Amino acid sequence: MHLYDRVIQKANQDEEFRARLLSNPKRTLQQEYGINLLVSHELCVHSETDALTHLVLPPKSKFSVAEKEAARVGATSLEFLKETMYDPAPPKRDAVTEISSIKLTSQSPQELVGLGQSCIQRGLEFLDSALDDNGAWYCIRFNLGDSNIPRHYERPPFISAFCALALQASDNPLAKKIIRKTTQYLVETIEYPGLWRYYRHLPLDLDSSSLGSLMLGSHPWICFGRNRVRMLANRDEQGRFMTWLLDEGEPDVVSQFRIEADPVVNANIIAYLGDCDATRPAQNWLRQLIEENIVEGTSKWYPDEVSIYYAVSKAIERVQPALYQLKPTIADRLLNLRDVQRDFGNIFCTARAVSTLYNIGWLSRIDLTKEFLRLIETQQADGSWPEVLAFGDQSRKFGIVGRIGHGSDTVTTAFCIEALERLTGCVG
Repeated sequence: MHLYDRVIQKANQDEEFRARLLSNPKRTLQQEYGINLLVSHELCVHSETDALTHLVLPPKSKFSVAEKEAARVGATSLEFLKETMYDPAPPKRDAVTEISSIKLTSQSPQELVGLGQSCIQRGLEFLDSALDDNGAWYCIRFNLGDSNIPRHYERPPFISAFCALALQASDNPLAKKIIRKTTQYLVETIEYPGLWRYYRHLPLDLDSSSLGSLMLGSHPWICFGRNRVRMLANRDEQGRFMTWLLDEGEPDVVSQFRIEADPVVNANIIAYLGDCDATRPAQNWLRQLIEENIVEGTSKWYPDEVSIYYAVSKAIERVQPALYQLKPTIADRLLNLRDVQRDFGNIFCTARAVSTLYNIGWLSRIDLTKEFLRLIETQQADGSWPEVLAFGDQSRKFGIVGRIGHGSDTVTTAFCIEALERLTGCVG
């Protein structure tokens, strides 16, 4: 039973609870359910009677009619695109690591733990300096087919939620500070009833919205599941969740071939909505993909199989018993992705593979020290890890030139910190 239904049920059965809820709702919810709602958000509880009905209006849109119309047709307006997306980024820099500066006198647990904590701290200091004044993370948009096409910074809410969720693995005070700043940015960009979009000229989407909801559980709209109805309505005939929310009046720029179910997006939604009847068809689809070993090429937005296994492992971690029985299969599939050197690929894939194995309890299947040292040795002089492709449009509908990629040193760094936190806790 969802929290909202539990609160209503208890209020109908317990007069003392009902009185406290009406008098001081935030304190009552904290006392009864351990929920700490956003300090900046007020909560009012009303009681209807046979002679009194409350008509509650939704909040006014954050955007004016003119702004919404500009966004609706923004994809065809060079002026709008320049205003909202033009933010030139420098060429991709060569990775300059500090391998030569790492001097291990031994590989004792104490030394490895100290080294890991030092690298985590440096990575967090880099991230803290990279966030803008609003708490937004940056990513870089680039063309996968032509490196001469200009690169641009972007700061959609998705990136901030995507990366900050990885930092939840850390108890470091600086990580918690970054998460607080990110949370405020997500509050500023949320749209009623608890949804987000990637760009202003794109429709709302369930990938941004599920990750944003996982980050912002303290927001009453999320806490009381106000966005659940809209999410559950966005399923195909097989019960899988589709990525885009194509409402009337929203930007109509999504081609029909892009209106599809993505396994990573579905795993993220399951992580938020939980193990319930409504998510069972999506769970069954993911289970089929993994058990039949047909994961490759099924994601439209994520470039590797590791991303799918990572997302499913996060869903398992958050909402057991959903997909729980897939743990050994995911471990086998993931380990079989390694090359002849027993590497998982680039450092971003390595970090997410490590975290996946941790999430499903199979981290002992790999050489922990080897993966630990690889993460340590690829950290750059400024505390970051190198930019790699993190996600992007994998469709070849328009050929390689039409494929846009996204990634940045900030994105890679967030997930390397997550993996190092997991490994540091094990090598010690």
